Amino acid sequence: MNASVRALSSAAFATLLLIALLMAGNHVAARLAFDHGVDVVTAVTFRSFFTALVVGLLLVMQRVPASFSPRQRKALPLIGLLISVQSLFLYSAVARLPVALALLAFNSYPLWTAFWALVLYRHRPERALLLAMPVILIGLVLALDVFGAASGLGAAGQWAEIGAGVAFALAAAATFGLALVLTQHEVGGLDGRLRTFVTMAMVFVLALGGVLWQGGPSWPAASAGWWGLVLLTLLYGSGITILFTVLPRLGVVGNSAIMNVEPVFSLILAWVILGQAIAPVQILGALVVVGAVMWLGMRRR
Repeated sequence: MNASVRALSSAAFATLLLIALLMAGNHVAARLAFDHGVDVVTAVTFRSFFTALVVGLLLVMQRVPASFSPRQRKALPLIGLLISVQSLFLYSAVARLPVALALLAFNSYPLWTAFWALVLYRHRPERALLLAMPVILIGLVLALDVFGAASGLGAAGQWAEIGAGVAFALAAAATFGLALVLTQHEVGGLDGRLRTFVTMAMVFVLALGGVLWQGGPSWPAASAGWWGLVLLTLLYGSGITILFTVLPRLGVVGNSAIMNVEPVFSLILAWVILGQAIAPVQILGALVVVGAVMWLGMRRR
């Protein structure tokens, strides 16, 4: 991995930052949609359908063979279920927290990845992760203002305000960490485009079932909500498409840690578009978390 990091070109670096920006914009747009009548299940359904459609067209145009081993066939439904749950949990967190804070709590997923690798495959965590773990947790404590000092609410008041959102974000991180471990060990050899199409198609089917169960989609109640719904779909779909079509050609697979600046982009976008602002000490915590996660992803091995 260290060789690819050293060889990172300016074009590749800019592309990674663009993906992070697109994903941050996706979550800010999602919050805009949620604030104007769209519910989480509708957003996940809408986004997953169009993403699966675009990636499916890419598979056809690029003639990617659709072949699966028996092991992959067994693992993919579980991974699709996990990504469905993760999508619902993360959007639920975004609907309840400032967008940047929801993404920061979600950025604890490297810790969950190490946990699941230990539990399922007996892989002991690396020393670097053990060193980064307390740093990430301290950063989260500052960013989330867990004692309510910055907000003036006190610990009890602050947790009454953010508790549900933080729980959803951490549940999303735990679910995503499990999905990453299963992906690496069970379907790692599968083409990323094909894996993304299958996963998004499964997410769409499961989310559509949820929409039908609740009696139909919850459409936006105002034009701003429609803009949010359309933009979250376009931004997410664009980010995924670039991730699996452009990045492999640039030869920077393994440098995805740079995309962990997404919470920083979301902080700026949410402030500009949604008027969301957090205290300076929370910004410091955000930078600590982002820095630690990026260090984990870009360290030499």
